[in-house]
Amino acid sequence: MTTSEVQLSVIIVNYNVQFFLEQALKAVLAASKYLNVEIWVVDNCSSDSSVVLVQEKFPEVKLIANQINYGFSVANNQAIRQAKGKYILLLNPDTVVQEDTFDKCYEFMENHPQSGALGVRMIDGSGQFLPESKRGFPSPSVAFCKTFGLARFFPKSSFFNYYYLGHLDEFQTHPVDVLAGAFMWMRKSVLDEVGLLDEQFFMYGEDIDLSYRLTLSGYQNYYFPETTIIHYKGESTKRGSLNYVKTFYQAMILFAQKHFSGQQAQFFVVLLKIAIYFRALLTLCSNAIKSLYLPALDGTLIFVGLILLKDFWENYHFRDAAYYDPTIVLLNFPLYTAVWLLTIYFQGGYDRPNELLRTTRGILLGTLVIAAIYGFLPLDYRFSRALIVFGTIWAIASTIFNRILIYFIKNKNFQIGKTKPKHLVIVGSHTESQRVQALLQQVKAEKNFIGTVASNESLNLDSYLSPIHQLEQVVQIFQVEEIIFCAKDISAESIMEWMTKLGNTIAYKIVPAESLFIIGSSSKNTAGELYTIDIQYNINQRLQRRNKRLFDVTLATFLLLTFPFHLLWIEHKIGLLKNIAAVWIGKKTWVGYSKSAVPQQLPKLSNNVLNTASPFKMNLDKDTLHRLDYFYAKDYNTAKDMEICWKAYRKLGNL
Repeated sequence: MTTSEVQLSVIIVNYNVQFFLEQALKAVLAASKYLNVEIWVVDNCSSDSSVVLVQEKFPEVKLIANQINYGFSVANNQAIRQAKGKYILLLNPDTVVQEDTFDKCYEFMENHPQSGALGVRMIDGSGQFLPESKRGFPSPSVAFCKTFGLARFFPKSSFFNYYYLGHLDEFQTHPVDVLAGAFMWMRKSVLDEVGLLDEQFFMYGEDIDLSYRLTLSGYQNYYFPETTIIHYKGESTKRGSLNYVKTFYQAMILFAQKHFSGQQAQFFVVLLKIAIYFRALLTLCSNAIKSLYLPALDGTLIFVGLILLKDFWENYHFRDAAYYDPTIVLLNFPLYTAVWLLTIYFQGGYDRPNELLRTTRGILLGTLVIAAIYGFLPLDYRFSRALIVFGTIWAIASTIFNRILIYFIKNKNFQIGKTKPKHLVIVGSHTESQRVQALLQQVKAEKNFIGTVASNESLNLDSYLSPIHQLEQVVQIFQVEEIIFCAKDISAESIMEWMTKLGNTIAYKIVPAESLFIIGSSSKNTAGELYTIDIQYNINQRLQRRNKRLFDVTLATFLLLTFPFHLLWIEHKIGLLKNIAAVWIGKKTWVGYSKSAVPQQLPKLSNNVLNTASPFKMNLDKDTLHRLDYFYAKDYNTAKDMEICWKAYRKLGNL
């Protein structure tokens, strides 16, 4: 189909998901073959290289690069106002459309002139249907059932699960109330009539509001499952966070205040506020259990073990069951246990519990701290160095046993710390398969490569593991755990069909043509998995971030306690006090990048007192500053901060 009229304007709002954005744009271009399509990307001040990616790899895309994050509604409206298409498609960057998605949607809308908006069947990165593909309006009863989990217990009920319209078949076209903003196809003329997205909604709720206004104006929204898209989800937002709970339900309150009135509105708002606290409490409890169950088990084992060691040492060494003062149980043992747990934490033993060396190193470091504390305690509280030594041995043994037991319960083997390579199959041509294997080798992703499955029956099948129609048998015979699809050789439609057919026990990934990124996600609620040869920055690691913050607070405390001494040396005395306070509350960090030379793609840091160039007395050119900042972020450890603070000690008061 060729015409000078722009038939479709695709609008993608992006925020820090450049890898998914590249894949989404490639899929959009493939789906635009038979329609006159213009593509808009509105970047909401991403800190990654999204803008550069679009400029260099997709010059045909119309780009709006915002300098601040305006939110989803404002960003979409920026492009809608300039769009020339007969139809507007709001599309998330973490999606993959099929090659015929646009053609089918265009034909449906042309044949249904009273349709206001159209949504399609969505699956997540594991091939599972996403129920938010079709939704009902969030009335008070609907909101109650969703908030308190009744929808989950009665998934097919038209009353209890009306929010997700669970009674409607996912494979049949239906009129529906609400469509998801991840894929929302609308007539431009209708948008001009009912108005654009409400910019009061920063994120979430804007799709519900727009869907509702479309129906109020007499138009019908449709759920259209004759085409499917992948919506990875979890990439642009942290769905398990308190911020998500608050933002989502605040958006629902805004919707209720806008569209309901009188007692109904008041009741709905009260219900939603209850929902905020209820879901926040559940989120807090869930996060606490996930974060604290292992430290709680470790602490219990260590503390109980110390008591048993005390009893043993009293009876068999001193021959006196009451040799130790009760204070040792009330003061010393809780102190020892707390120190060991903290040092395990700061060594990353709870971030990576299967790395037993981190746990052991943490306990040994804790023992040094305990020994130092022991030396400062009054004589009345120095009960036994032997118990510290025995306690250290017990702490190491019990925590390691704890981890091995938990690992065995989860994995039914004792190979803790030994990552078993997943059985991998690549679906595509030999050329693309070899490129993918080279990418995996460069990022050191350990895989047990089974072979390549031919994506096309016309290929010379003698050199392949099997043709694609036998992929299911290959998965069963070789117990395949991961499949990488080469998008250059196999259509998005075929990829989605296989994902749905094989089920969610396999990790699926897609490598776009000519891309350095291999992308996938095993759950709608988790961030996507990514293999890329892009630079990985140490300073982005949670452990290093935490250690940097610990160093900042420790140095600030030391400087405050010894402040009179530093008056002799620090150049700006009042500035030092202000910096100590700013670091303490987290507004500043002692060391950061050179303010005049921060490349956009480096991980963000707080405002800094010193920078990577502070130790040098000479003026450095911009390229040198860039290199210093780059290597600081790439190879970061707290020793680097210590070195810079020592060499630039006199400048610690600089504002």
